Amino acid sequence: MDDWQLPEQVAVVQTYRHGGVSQTPYDSMNVGLHVDDDSQAVATNRQRLQQRMPGCQDIHWLNQVHGTQVFHLNRPPRMTPNADAAISREPGQACTIMTADCLPVLICANDGSEVAAAHAGWRGLANGILEQTVKAMVTPADRLRVWLGPCIGPKQFQVGAEVRDVFIAQSPQNADAFQPSVSGKWLADLQLLAMMRLLQLDVSNISADRRCTYLHPELFFSYRRASHVDDKACKGVTGRMASAIWIKANA
Repeated sequence: MDDWQLPEQVAVVQTYRHGGVSQTPYDSMNVGLHVDDDSQAVATNRQRLQQRMPGCQDIHWLNQVHGTQVFHLNRPPRMTPNADAAISREPGQACTIMTADCLPVLICANDGSEVAAAHAGWRGLANGILEQTVKAMVTPADRLRVWLGPCIGPKQFQVGAEVRDVFIAQSPQNADAFQPSVSGKWLADLQLLAMMRLLQLDVSNISADRRCTYLHPELFFSYRRASHVDDKACKGVTGRMASAIWIKANA
């Protein structure tokens, strides 16, 4: 995130898989409670995360369902909301999403008055999670700046023709984000799909971390990489990383 220019009162964090207490295959900084890791280990990891977030009073977690619901943090939740994006204009309240191959998207108003985070897998992108998030923000789209975080890269994200067809039906330009695979399927570029949608929304200030979660097991959790292991007991079992953005309290 070093190349993403932020207003002084706004802070961000992206976690990696190291620095926590979870055991294999969640080693070690897993922040997801929903992946059958030891709940006390996850609680310790989340506490460690908050200690790295100056000016953050509360980390708000979402029950992500690959949908398009956007939650406003000015309404304190009684329970974890089902949503795939969060927006805040309140200092100290961190918009936070979890990923393990899907695309994390952090959004900030140029003047630092509003922040948002969105969870963008291919289903969320196709169904309009970015459009819904930008629409729900008070800040005009052309006054937003966006960071696209690490996700499964365009040389590893293999999808069927039906996925490509969904995007091309929405816009023929989306064909640029798909390349044929030797398996007869298609390789999809999540970040490019997100960029094209953001540009259509008049959001042009976009930064991106192009590191592939699949190709860097020393840094990132990857659901698809875990799905390819030989041990049946561990297939698809992995931790989750956090991407968070907040307006610093007392900034």
